[in-house]
Amino acid sequence: MATVRDFTDAETKLVGQALNERYGQAIPLQFADAEIQLIAESSELTTCPIVYWEARGANFVIFKLGDDRYRAQFYYSDVEQFGTGKEIFNNLGDCVITLLQVQSDHERTRAGIKSGMNAYTIGNPDDYDGPLVV
Repeated sequence: MATVRDFTDAETKLVGQALNERYGQAIPLQFADAEIQLIAESSELTTCPIVYWEARGANFVIFKLGDDRYRAQFYYSDVEQFGTGKEIFNNLGDCVITLLQVQSDHERTRAGIKSGMNAYTIGNPDDYDGPLVV
């Protein structure tokens, strides 16, 4: 079974900084290993390091697949798991930012907030006064 090197200090710092910018506070990171199948046609499992955190009711995981190769997902429960729409990232910064953006979009959708809504329509979704006619 192949293994991938752990996250470096620089990679860990980059993730922490992105989360601090997103949430306005330090988010505790946890590190672990996962056995994943990197090649669909192969039954070989590879041990990959992961960085994990929880925020705003969601759980986040970034898998390090190799040097400059990352995969990300977030989930709320075993049955509610989501990816970013991109299989592999070659830049950790892009991976983290995309993961946070996709989850933020999903969080708004779950709350019933649609693009273009403002404070008035969010607060009064059943009240529609029509366009202003002058």
